[in-house]
Amino acid sequence: MFDSAVHVIVVGCGRVGSRLGVELIGDGHTVAVIDKSDAAFKRLPAGWGGTAIVGAGFDRDVLIRAGAEQAGALAAVTSGDNSNILCARIARETFGIPNVVARIYDPRRAEIYQRLGLPTVATVTWTTDQVLRKLFPERSVAEWTDATGRLQLVERALPRQWCGRRLRELEEATGARLVAVVRDGTPRCDVGELIGQDGDVLLAAVTFSTRARLEELLTVGEGAPARVAP
Repeated sequence: MFDSAVHVIVVGCGRVGSRLGVELIGDGHTVAVIDKSDAAFKRLPAGWGGTAIVGAGFDRDVLIRAGAEQAGALAAVTSGDNSNILCARIARETFGIPNVVARIYDPRRAEIYQRLGLPTVATVTWTTDQVLRKLFPERSVAEWTDATGRLQLVERALPRQWCGRRLRELEEATGARLVAVVRDGTPRCDVGELIGQDGDVLLAAVTFSTRARLEELLTVGEGAPARVAP
């Protein structure tokens, strides 16, 4: 269960979209699923607690009916790259939905859109878990745990309040070890030299106590170092 519920729009009710709709409802969110075909909603279980809307996900009126003006996240998961990107751009630029992800079949195009600030997941690596990570970047996700269960490698999006701050200060304040930073789709290991930027994704080695402290600093910013002067 997530700490706070948001309204999520899922565009496309195929295998991935229907599963997302079910999992998001199970996690306590409100969900609207959009699909061009009414028959697609048969993939949703009986008694599913969300809203099903027939229409195109890039149609502004359809998005408004789906609750785009109040939505906190949107996943465009139809079978068409162009439709998904168009839907994601409208969600971000017209409705200001903060967390948006688009499914892209062509990995070369996915990288281009990633650099433009539109989170994407290529079909090669596509899983429901990957989508949820993009929709809720404020939550850390354990990528690896050692045999003792005491050491983890976690992935965490850098929150905006840390942009412009020295990333090495996170290590000094928490005891966590930043292994790498993924910036504009490119992993970098020169973490000690980097200043946080919007869109950065951190990979950190943590213990139970250092993970809790890292989450505290990233979530509320307490004890954060001063912003670096331009």
